[in-house]
Amino acid sequence: MSATPQTEQRVAIVTGAARGIGAATALRLARDGFAVAVLDLDEAACAETIAAVEKEGGRALAVGVDVADAARVESAVARVAAELGPPAVLVNNAGVTRDNLLFKMDETEWDAVIGVHLRGAFLMTRAAQAHMTKAGWGRVVNLSSVSALGNRGQVNYSAAKAGLQGFTKTLAIELGKFGITANAVAPGFIVTEMTAATAERLGVPFEEFKAQRAAVTPVPRVGEPDDIAHAVSFFASEGAGFVTGQVLYVAGGPRG
Repeated sequence: MSATPQTEQRVAIVTGAARGIGAATALRLARDGFAVAVLDLDEAACAETIAAVEKEGGRALAVGVDVADAARVESAVARVAAELGPPAVLVNNAGVTRDNLLFKMDETEWDAVIGVHLRGAFLMTRAAQAHMTKAGWGRVVNLSSVSALGNRGQVNYSAAKAGLQGFTKTLAIELGKFGITANAVAPGFIVTEMTAATAERLGVPFEEFKAQRAAVTPVPRVGEPDDIAHAVSFFASEGAGFVTGQVLYVAGGPRG
């Protein structure tokens, strides 16, 4: 890992990349030839992702950041630009859940989810696009969800994920003339710590929970983080330059 920017290699930032979908995406983009900035709330938690990238000969940098904090976001993106190179790809993956029925949900549960997903994507994109517009090339990929279509007990999460779709389409309109595309990937049920926590909250063993979801999915299995990483890889590629403002549902069916 070099502290000297190597501008010949494009740099990708992946938020929430310490584990799950973010970690799989960071590794896939490294395999695609990008240097990868692995961002997460806890910088130390990024060590496993960094090690996986470097084991395959890739360049990676761990950066701890609260994506809902404007000053810390600016500082994090500046550090990536200084130590790894100016970001050309941004994957807004960081997310949290605070599930509850509407009448039980308090303001902190609403604010936490909207803050990370929507405010975080806004702040990260605002900071990263300055480098992309200067270069005349960029890719923004936002992680939405099938929950954007509505999901009981997730009024905050559903609102945030639906908001990201509108955010994505507007970015496509505003940034296209600078050679920057903006697209969203909307996962269905993916095996992660987050879905395992949902099963625990519902009092259902995770294996049983996965089997239940697979049984109602047209492609009769649950999704894996690599399924999402593949989709992000396409949107981040040179060949996807005429694809922008799109939402791709990766859910094993129309809804997942």
